[in-house]
Amino acid sequence: MRSGNPALSDNTFLDLGSGTLVQGDAGAMTLNGTVNKTALLLVLALVGALLSWSQFHAALAAGTPGAILPYVWGGAIGGFVVALVTIFKKAWAPFTAPLYAALEGLFLGAASALFELRYPGIVMQAVGLTFGTLAALLLAYRSGLVKATENFKLGVVAATGGIALLYLAQLGMHLFGFSGMGFINGSSPLGIAFSLVVVVVAALNLVLDFDFIEQGVEQGAPKYMEWYAAFGLLVTLVWLYLELLRLLSKLQSRN
Repeated sequence: MRSGNPALSDNTFLDLGSGTLVQGDAGAMTLNGTVNKTALLLVLALVGALLSWSQFHAALAAGTPGAILPYVWGGAIGGFVVALVTIFKKAWAPFTAPLYAALEGLFLGAASALFELRYPGIVMQAVGLTFGTLAALLLAYRSGLVKATENFKLGVVAATGGIALLYLAQLGMHLFGFSGMGFINGSSPLGIAFSLVVVVVAALNLVLDFDFIEQGVEQGAPKYMEWYAAFGLLVTLVWLYLELLRLLSKLQSRN
């Protein structure tokens, strides 16, 4: 089983000590349980996003836009740290996954408010496209129209890794004072094409996540893996949403 999502790697449903599948004493992972927990994490992320969104507009009205920075950096850095903890301590997912969702919501709310301020209406478009893509790919996967074959998995994982390397190279170049690769953030035809490719790759990761979760259910992963699987799916959805925001902002900036 492979997934381009770093939270759902080959070892997700394996005991790292023995290399064998973990069997839970308190019941096995179910698809319904995973769906319910995913819904709960989305609600927590929405609550966090609404909080930072409202604080952003309150800060603007008060003439203190810097007051939103704790939400941005606290959500981004805090969410990243909690995500790492969750990946390495999967059994903690029932506690860390909700915390990650809330922190990521704080970051997304503030980031979305910034995009909305510059491009009115962009947030609802990105949200609609994100959940529309999720629904379409889930339907295609369940109907058998899209199948996560080994070649499909290898292609998506390779593309995801290539994108990650490009982003890391871009960050490194900025840290050393270079302008970096302009097409990553630019609104040129090449920049738009790049963002479109990234959106497609992020969306295809959802198919791999669906397959990975299904395999975990079939093999009897422990109950806490429902939380972990929901966390992994949320990671992909957050990435897809942010990339859609970037793509839409590039398109609108050309108008």
